[in-house]
Amino acid sequence: MINAADMTDKFSVDPQGLAALKRAAKDNSPDAIKAVAKQFEAVFMNMMLKSMREATPQDGMTDNDQSRLYTSMLDQQLSQNLATKGIGLADVLVRQLSNFTPPVMPSGATVQTPLQATPPTDVIPKSNAGQSSQSQIFQSRLQAHAEEASKTTGIPAKFMLGQAALESGWGRKEINNADGTTSHNLFGIKATAGWQGKTVDAVTTEYVDGVAQRRVEKFRAYDSYADSFRDYAHLLKSNPRYQQVIASGQDAVGFAQGLQRAGYATDPHYADKLTQIINSSLA
Repeated sequence: MINAADMTDKFSVDPQGLAALKRAAKDNSPDAIKAVAKQFEAVFMNMMLKSMREATPQDGMTDNDQSRLYTSMLDQQLSQNLATKGIGLADVLVRQLSNFTPPVMPSGATVQTPLQATPPTDVIPKSNAGQSSQSQIFQSRLQAHAEEASKTTGIPAKFMLGQAALESGWGRKEINNADGTTSHNLFGIKATAGWQGKTVDAVTTEYVDGVAQRRVEKFRAYDSYADSFRDYAHLLKSNPRYQQVIASGQDAVGFAQGLQRAGYATDPHYADKLTQIINSSLA
């Protein structure tokens, strides 16, 4: 093992000396910190002397490649000797490095990456494994809720899952609360005047005369995805605007076009996008 305390006595401004110091510093011991600080001071002094030499004319009769080499070596040795005595820079570095302590995790805590983390039962993970994997996770988490909503509306669960996927980007672009938690609003339902529940403000894209505009709108917020599906089913079933959607809900194209005609979304391509998801991306 390298003795860090002895490293300051070595002519170590060369790459090998610096590499040795790096290995010694990994121990984070007081001796290693002191050695690294002094070596940094030596490098700093050498750079300063080099800059001074370069600023001094060196075109005299005695100046040649050999004399410049000896001068460079002298400067390195001089900077090392000066750093051994110290100019104060190393002491400052030692104090700063010695006071640094890495953050301490609470007792028993573990650090998990998003792919390692086990999400709560009612949270859709933001998978990085690709669209196929994300759609499978999305469906498996929400299938039961969609089937319950299907009993209320008569619309196939697959169709409603497709709309939830379109509105939320397969769970990747959910509407979040101010604290970053999900609002569980999978269908982009806005909080109109009659809504008495929780709300959340979010930026959305609306199309006016075919032109996309970014706006901040108020949306409904739920306690769970089950509540989101129940409210969505109630909206379709109770609002006269969506009677044609319920009537043609057994056909994917009819369902998607019915939603667009009823004004569910302002995107002129909404029906085509929804139809494509239902027919190609859902099991």
